[in-house]
Amino acid sequence: MRKQWRRPILSLGITLLVLLAALLHAVWNALVKSNGDRLSMMAFVAGSGSLMMLPLLPFTPVPSWEVWKIILLSLALHTGYKVFLVKAYHHGDFGQVYPLARGIAPAIVTLIGFFFLGEQLPLLATVGIVLVLAGVVSLAWRPKNGTQTPTNSHAIFYALGTSLFIASYTLNDGLGGRVAPSPSQYVIWLFALDGISIVAIALWRRGTALLRPQRAWAYGAGGGLASIIAYWLVIWAMSITPLGPVAALRETSVVFGALISGFILKEGLGWRAVAAAATVAAGVILLKL
Repeated sequence: MRKQWRRPILSLGITLLVLLAALLHAVWNALVKSNGDRLSMMAFVAGSGSLMMLPLLPFTPVPSWEVWKIILLSLALHTGYKVFLVKAYHHGDFGQVYPLARGIAPAIVTLIGFFFLGEQLPLLATVGIVLVLAGVVSLAWRPKNGTQTPTNSHAIFYALGTSLFIASYTLNDGLGGRVAPSPSQYVIWLFALDGISIVAIALWRRGTALLRPQRAWAYGAGGGLASIIAYWLVIWAMSITPLGPVAALRETSVVFGALISGFILKEGLGWRAVAAAATVAAGVILLKL
């Protein structure tokens, strides 16, 4: 009798690596937020990430036109995501924007699947959406002069816009990974080209000053390396373990984001923001179980 191969469970080692990926994702976002010129820092992060992928291109087959169409759409969506994220960080605190942008996107994807793709919405997913919305409301509305008012409506607008871009490129990249001969081919070409548009936008807005040697280059390279490591750790974990638990564990990045906001960036959001971010993370985990 032929023995059936089974994926291993989410071991302690894999769990710690996925948590590391979540932390690295929050860290590179914090680098963008904490820099005075957030557009330039985003360009440094994305541009350095693309440069790091270039050595892999000679060993990666050129995609077909069918795959290129998906890649081009994804590049446009990734550009919109970066622009909206920079604007959100300009108007709002990291501890507010990051959980809003990251947390609500999976809920959007789930609801699109339910209303437009005929997918079932189990009880756990329904509870997850409620938790995500509860956490989002708590993050978006803060006490101010004794009343509950939005901290900054522009920050909320751009954060929610960012989440729409995240949901869109998540669905599009999922399709690209299936249409391409291998997910790695799709990812390598996507990441190699991903930094071009935001670097061009930054050059247009900042001019040649962007190209002058500066300390921010080093921080940007660190952020680019962190984003690549975070991405590949998750992809690797998903290749050898069940997808759902890995994807759910990855969303603990919003909790790391709240902790970085309170204890490193000193935004003064307090434990309420941590609790709200944890609520969002719990909701996303239920969505992906």
